[in-house]
Amino acid sequence: MAMTEQPKGPGLGDWLYDRLFHNYIWSSVFRSGYPNTPRNQMLAIATNVFLHLHPTRIHKTHVKITHTYCLGGLSFFMFLGLTVTGVMLMFYYVPDVNRAFNDVQALETNVRFGMLIRNLHRWMAHAMVLLVLMHMMRVFYTGAYKPPREFNWVVGVILLVLTLLLSFTGYLLPWDQLALWAITVGTNIAGAAPILGGQSRLVLIGGFDVGPNALIRFYTLHVIALPLLAAIFMSVHFWRIRRDGGLARPL
Repeated sequence: MAMTEQPKGPGLGDWLYDRLFHNYIWSSVFRSGYPNTPRNQMLAIATNVFLHLHPTRIHKTHVKITHTYCLGGLSFFMFLGLTVTGVMLMFYYVPDVNRAFNDVQALETNVRFGMLIRNLHRWMAHAMVLLVLMHMMRVFYTGAYKPPREFNWVVGVILLVLTLLLSFTGYLLPWDQLALWAITVGTNIAGAAPILGGQSRLVLIGGFDVGPNALIRFYTLHVIALPLLAAIFMSVHFWRIRRDGGLARPL
């Protein structure tokens, strides 16, 4: 009689896999299971609070860095970096005309890594303006603003304006001679606009000259109003990319 081979028990690898991924704690946190199948991979992205903004499948052209040069992602990264460094600077800065300049000087000389944090904030602000402009140019020259993406193009233009306003309002906060006269020239240009020029300048600086009212208004716009608006429009911008079928592809 031929001997029938007895089935072998599970190996060490199968036992470890079962213990790690087939237990109550793992299944309570990761509902979709371990992403070892195409279905679980899609579910892992679609059910994650951070990853669900990304598509579960992308076209092969989108993998190439030369398709977008990641200009939009780099702009968003600069915004996050500016948020972090800006919060750090707020610990040592008071928007008062009698303290603002001295606070900035003390930040650079007395605070450990203070000059590094301020320079990071400054250069990341310059980089964000440049990257947003380059991103808009890339979208325009590749025709990615055409239907059905025309609404997202308008959102992108609004984000460009908010980026420039963030840079402009932050220019006054050091309260030195360069900032004072630069904002004076800038608000005078705004005041020269027809019809609403005088009213817009009055709203911006809170008076007829750049003084304490202008400083507190620029500070409030710079740290609360404009970043909040930018975050809202960025969320709409990312959502519309998904709704419009992902990134625009070459014909």
